[in-house]
Amino acid sequence: MQITPTKISDVYIITPRIFQDERGYFFESYNKQKLDLEHISYTFVQDNESKSSYGVIRGLHFQKPPHAQTKLLRVVHGAILDVAVDIRTNSPTFGKYVSVELTAENHKQLLIPAGFAHGFSVLSETATVQYKCTDYYHPETEGGLIYNDPTINIDWKIPTENAIVSSKDTQQPKLADINSPF
Repeated sequence: MQITPTKISDVYIITPRIFQDERGYFFESYNKQKLDLEHISYTFVQDNESKSSYGVIRGLHFQKPPHAQTKLLRVVHGAILDVAVDIRTNSPTFGKYVSVELTAENHKQLLIPAGFAHGFSVLSETATVQYKCTDYYHPETEGGLIYNDPTINIDWKIPTENAIVSSKDTQQPKLADINSPF
């Protein structure tokens, strides 16, 4: 398992070691001990899965304390552009983002700690995403940012005319208008 830091501290790309032969492949999708050795220690309590079609943009979402979540995402079918926006007010990278293409073929994962807004766009015909969370879903602590905030300027790799965004996600505030709890 290769753990690669990104340009924003505490966000990591995790690439598993793949064992492949004529029968197929095998890999460890999660190994707490290996992460602990890198001083990356989380306890995951809930696994989620979503399936979406090409052009869907989900996000940007977060949960506020005391139910803030760290997430570990991977794609089991298709391809997405996964995005984490730093909303930690004292961070030198506040308002900046990391994006990485996660696919069923590259098996990469993105570890997104609490203090980040998260979203993804679907680049393939369909995509199935699985992710682990360090806290349970609590709707009363939901927060979000508008996916197309011009100050963040995320390139979702989806033409505007093909973007499919929920009405809830189109009503989120801009970064300048949130009072970040992080």
